[in-house]
Parts: sequence; structure tokens; C-alpha cells
Amino acid sequence: AEGGRLLDKIRKWYYNAAGFNKLGLMRDDTLHEDDDVKEALKRLPEHLYNERVFRIKRALDLSLKHQILPKDQWVKYEEDHHYLEPYLKEVIRERHEREAWNKK
Repeated sequence: AEGGRLLDKIRKWYYNAAGFNKLGLMRDDTLHEDDDVKEALKRLPEHLYNERVFRIKRALDLSLKHQILPKDQWVKYEEDHHYLEPYLKEVIRERHEREAWNKK
């Protein structure tokens, strides 16, 4: 139990140290857009995609101005949900399935 709490504290520290949350971004907003991520993004419901685009545009604007959001608007570790993960897992599973089929 103690090891789990320590690991959670380290995760929270690293999350805040990365700094993307100070620009209003979530972890999934920062993923490198390879082919799998691009396909997962196409499958996002429109409202999730629009929210992502808004966060990225706001972060770019803040970055250009060398500013960060007020602390009360930072994305908190507990509030950062991996909205893209289920779609990405499905895309990767389908790709692996396709690759296995093509090997036959």
C-alpha cells in the first residue's frame, strides 16, 4: 500500500513537472501523431475532438505569448482522463490483426 502511494506521488509530481497542464492540455493532447493516433483522432466523437482542438489552440496562443493559465485553470492530475486511449487501443488492435492476417 505504501509503495502504491509513493508511486502515485511520483506520477503526480512528474505530471506537474511536465508543464503541459499549465497550458490547459491533457496528456492525450501531447501524444505524437503517428498513423495510429491520427486514425484514433478520426474516430473521436465530434465534441471530444472539438475540445481537443480548443485546448491545443489555446496552448499554442499561450506559448506564443510566453504565458501560462492561472493556477485554478490548470488541468489537475486527477481530472486528466485518457479520452483517446480506448480509440487508440482499438486502432492498434485492428492494425495487429491486419498485419497477422497479411502474414498468412
